[in-house]
Amino acid sequence: MIKDKLDKLQEMLGYNFNDVKLLEKALTHSSAEADINYERLEFLGDRILGLVIAEEIFEKFPEEKEGDLAKRHAALVQGRTLSEIGASIDIGNSMNLSDSERASGGADNENIIADAVESVIAAIYLDSGLEICAKIVKKLFGDRVNIMTEPPQDPKTALQEWAQARGLGLPKYDIVSQEGPDHSPIFEIKVEIEGHPAITSSGASRRKAEKEAASTFLKYLNETG
Repeated sequence: MIKDKLDKLQEMLGYNFNDVKLLEKALTHSSAEADINYERLEFLGDRILGLVIAEEIFEKFPEEKEGDLAKRHAALVQGRTLSEIGASIDIGNSMNLSDSERASGGADNENIIADAVESVIAAIYLDSGLEICAKIVKKLFGDRVNIMTEPPQDPKTALQEWAQARGLGLPKYDIVSQEGPDHSPIFEIKVEIEGHPAITSSGASRRKAEKEAASTFLKYLNETG
């Protein structure tokens, strides 16, 4: 059964591992209490992904300044994008999770899925080198680089500029709650701006929750005019 899942994932990736144990390691979550999990591979994969995407946008947008390239890069390598990619290849189904983690939705957890994508990228790099790894990364990202016609603006920055332009001061972010295990926490963040109702959102880190809260606040402002 495990072999079938690994074979299916390799088919979805469009890549067959020379050393399947690298793939197994890349899919092993810390909750499985195995001798080795994906955390070191995730560290490496994050850096490889950053390099591949940085080179891709550097070549595709030769007229853009560093600041705009940085915005594109941040949007493309963020956890939400990676979790979407992971879901598209059903990576959660192939992961080695503890029974309790899987029962609590770990196979669909955005943070875990994003981490697994990065660890699998590292495993491909170690298995076949940067050139082949870069091809797989570009295949996984598909048209995401091309359809982003303008550099995105960070929602926290956009909300701050909106508030300051109206003399309302800086948005205030506070933690409402923090739940879940240490390896997979969920933060609930509240953002407030003078004269407007507070809005809360959740995320797998404080930073992600704050960005989500800012994005939700911007949607509220757009809807209310």
